[in-house]
Amino acid sequence: MADAKATGRDAEAVSRFVEHFAAQLVEAGVPRMPARVFTALLASDTGALTSAELGEQLQVSPAAVSGAVRYLAQLHLVSREREPGSRRERYRVHSDQWYESLTNRNAIIKRWEDALRDGVTSLGAATPAGRRLTETLAFFEFVEVEVEEMMERWRARREELFGSG
Repeated sequence: MADAKATGRDAEAVSRFVEHFAAQLVEAGVPRMPARVFTALLASDTGALTSAELGEQLQVSPAAVSGAVRYLAQLHLVSREREPGSRRERYRVHSDQWYESLTNRNAIIKRWEDALRDGVTSLGAATPAGRRLTETLAFFEFVEVEVEEMMERWRARREELFGSG
């Protein structure tokens, strides 16, 4: 645990936190290895670690790290970057990863809304299935507006708490 050693932290305490928070993410539906990789990155002072560093810290194979990073990148929770002057990639979690992840979900919600509208048309709005799809569509439209408004409030709150950095 190079990061823990460099900062004088108790490596065991860091490891316990990583496993505990990862377990919370798993309980919420995140696959185990991506949850562990994400939490390890989150707990890193730099917010970035190489595959080798993640593998060493989590005691897992490079293939396990690679699969986890691929999953997390699809969710916009981590990004890949090249180490300057090296072919090695570092995986980074950003301070605004939750914001970015929710914001990127908006595009998915819009696609779901479009598909649901098509479904209502295909099934007929007056049928039981059509009414169920209409209610589902109304829910996603509601969520879309609420998330947008919540993100605006978060941007203001974040600025208040942490500045523009």
